[in-house]
Amino acid sequence: MNKQSIYDLTIDELKSYLLSCGEPKYRAQQIFSLLHKGVVVKDLTNIPKPLREKLEQDFYAELPKIVGEQVATDGTKKFLLELHDGLTIECVLLQAEYGQTVCVSTQVGCKMRCAFCLSGRNGFVRNLSAGEILAQIFVAAGVIEKKSNKESTLRVVLMGSGEPLDNFDNVWKFVRLVNDKEGINISTRNISLSTVGLASKIREFADLQSGVNLCISLHAPNDEIRRKIMPVAKKYPIGELMDSAKYFFQKTGRRVIFEYCLIENMNCSVDNARELAKLVKGFPTHVNLILLNSTGGNMNPPSRATAMKFMDALIKEGVSCTFRKSKGDDIMAACGQLKGQN
Repeated sequence: MNKQSIYDLTIDELKSYLLSCGEPKYRAQQIFSLLHKGVVVKDLTNIPKPLREKLEQDFYAELPKIVGEQVATDGTKKFLLELHDGLTIECVLLQAEYGQTVCVSTQVGCKMRCAFCLSGRNGFVRNLSAGEILAQIFVAAGVIEKKSNKESTLRVVLMGSGEPLDNFDNVWKFVRLVNDKEGINISTRNISLSTVGLASKIREFADLQSGVNLCISLHAPNDEIRRKIMPVAKKYPIGELMDSAKYFFQKTGRRVIFEYCLIENMNCSVDNARELAKLVKGFPTHVNLILLNSTGGNMNPPSRATAMKFMDALIKEGVSCTFRKSKGDDIMAACGQLKGQN
């Protein structure tokens, strides 16, 4: 059979595999619960050695290897991880008073090619499997310690390299795995998915009613500006995107978060703010404002004064908004800076 990551398997899939090997299915829960505490197959001492060896033979049974690690002045950690096929991805561990947040990648590279983002500059390579997305949490977060600390909350954001909704099936399986009560059991309310705005997939995701928070990378108040920044806007105009966002709220009851990266001389005038307000008003939304992070291109963030005028204009229009604090930008771990290249 074609090998897959052991971390791709649900408990039911593990049971089917074990029965096919003549093993008792009760071992599936033993294996699953320990794997989801970050224990690798070779260290599963609660199952027979021959079974451990067979698992290592039939699956990719190791966690991704850390081949690079950087720590920012604010405590943010960025990991460069090598996958079983030698490709690399990046994930980020962010520190906060409530606990930790792991920012995971969903693809090697990205097809979207947003102008301000590094992830797609070298093109798309492949999707990550559900288990490869999940394994980033085990590597980065120290799951065992976090589960034993009742005051600590582990959050997950799908905001690393790649477009999550372009890897729909694997991302949805990842959500089910990470939410499994026999595993890490992270509440879907503590999971946020960020998309460039694949409107048809937003509707499909809404129909699942998963409880996951939806964040839409908007970055422009109209199609003319958005097409200059985000090629996806040519396929999904803002009107269609906003309709899908409203559909998401109607199906889930969850407000939609719009991410808006401020770019000098492009999308951050007071008139732009008023235009943005008209777009997002009328249903529960929140706007996260972000000052453009350096990615080595020809775009720059506006002055702080310009940014505050933009925010003030939104507030005057009755829009819920905040500035999102950028973490890890000194180690290229902030919004738009991940690309997974050693």
